[in-house]
Amino acid sequence: MKPYLRFEIIVFFLIFLVCPLASCDDKKSSRSQEMAMVAGKAAVKETSPTKELSEDFKEYWYAGEAEITSYHLEQARYGELREGSSVLVYVTEPFLPEVQVKANGKNPDNVPVLKLNSTKNYLTGIYPYSIMTSSFYPVHDNTHALKVSFSSQEWCGQVYAQLNNRDTYEVLSHSYFEGEADQQFQLDKTALENEVWNKIRVNPTSLPVGTLEMIPSLEYIRLSHKQLKPYKASATLIDEKGFSTYQVDYPELERTLKITFTTAFPYSIESWSESFKSGFGGNAKTMVSTATKMERIKSPYWQKNSNSYLPLRDSLGL
Repeated sequence: MKPYLRFEIIVFFLIFLVCPLASCDDKKSSRSQEMAMVAGKAAVKETSPTKELSEDFKEYWYAGEAEITSYHLEQARYGELREGSSVLVYVTEPFLPEVQVKANGKNPDNVPVLKLNSTKNYLTGIYPYSIMTSSFYPVHDNTHALKVSFSSQEWCGQVYAQLNNRDTYEVLSHSYFEGEADQQFQLDKTALENEVWNKIRVNPTSLPVGTLEMIPSLEYIRLSHKQLKPYKASATLIDEKGFSTYQVDYPELERTLKITFTTAFPYSIESWSESFKSGFGGNAKTMVSTATKMERIKSPYWQKNSNSYLPLRDSLGL
């Protein structure tokens, strides 16, 4: 047999063998993508019906602006109170359930959410803390938060945690602390403290009350080095003189969270407090962190990134 014919036969058999394998891999890849999309969509296919949005809600939250509120913060850390500031940024946006990020365009699978970006900044002696938590909650109030993420940066290092609502709660966490470095696990679905802040703004009458299990905020869990899991809690909602207070007590954690907001729409958060043990070992003592509203504005802040807009921070007292 001539050499060039032998070469062509070898190439033919190689193509015959490789192509089916490539086709199989493509099918596996496609199947994996489809499974991920189904899992993401399952998070919003709850038994609860889609709640009709009120005209007040649509007028306030779909005006092309975010609500930005600044707070004077007194944060307990290492057994002392630290002066600082906190900002709550609420804004509506479309959310892609399959990949769990903000949608850049129209899509029939998009889920409308009310997003909260919550920040805290304070000093512990010479070095600063910078904290941010984001929670994405369906405006139709028909399932748990679709995603919660948290990060903390300070001079010792940084910590990150993320919870994705799919078939279960999928948790991913990274830390510079020994024993917490890289974690990935799942939790059964239950109430989330982080979603409470969104539920207040969407429909406070749906806040869970009574004895229940709730997963504490990612901020508290990570900074106190507690296990991320549901804890037994009791919750109450009290209305008094135009203001409502939602309170959650965690007996095992010796921790209480109180959030005060206007009873009337748009249910603006005016203040909050958090009681828990702060300090080291046997010297830890119960302390109370507080945040009190300073200023509130509505603005399409993402369009105001020029230096000419720096004076707007003055209107927030920042």
